[in-house]
Amino acid sequence: MRTRVRSRRRHNPLRRRSDVVQTWTALAVTVILFVGAPLAGATAGLWAHEQARTIAATQRADRHRVHAQVIGKPPAALTSVEDTRQRSVWVTVRWTQPGDGPRTATAEVPAGTARGDVVDVWLDAKGHTVSPPVGEVAVWQHTLTVGVWVAGGVVGLALLASAVIRRVALRHRLAEWERDWALTEPEWTRRRA
Repeated sequence: MRTRVRSRRRHNPLRRRSDVVQTWTALAVTVILFVGAPLAGATAGLWAHEQARTIAATQRADRHRVHAQVIGKPPAALTSVEDTRQRSVWVTVRWTQPGDGPRTATAEVPAGTARGDVVDVWLDAKGHTVSPPVGEVAVWQHTLTVGVWVAGGVVGLALLASAVIRRVALRHRLAEWERDWALTEPEWTRRRA
């Protein structure tokens, strides 16, 4: 066993310092790609999930839904064959607040809503119209987005650092070869330096 350890420590003239640096860099990049990036993505995703759940809980506690009647004239919906997304428009709505009587505001309603239709409107604690609170699907979308972007960023940085180190190691290797060839060439070609 002791002989094996010594044999590995012996100086190999063909193994240059730049080769050792490049080998360790490849090992480090492999560990970062297969362990570090997923771990960083999962950690960032968990952090983002907790933040998004806190925001969603705050919004659910602060906002409430009322049933309002559309009293304004919604604009004519522009139809498009290519566009299948749900559109929304802003119209005037009226609802009755318990203890306050009727109130009106401009709210966002789905396109195609007609005058007299009853729609759900979300209000904050001050009575201003707001968007609905964030749902569980949006929380998970945010979690996955943050996790994937962080993992991708770690992968990108690791690959960029690897490319830079590889380029510098190649430059050093070529300089070492050039220096060693300047010492070896006169012996091989019988030329004097």
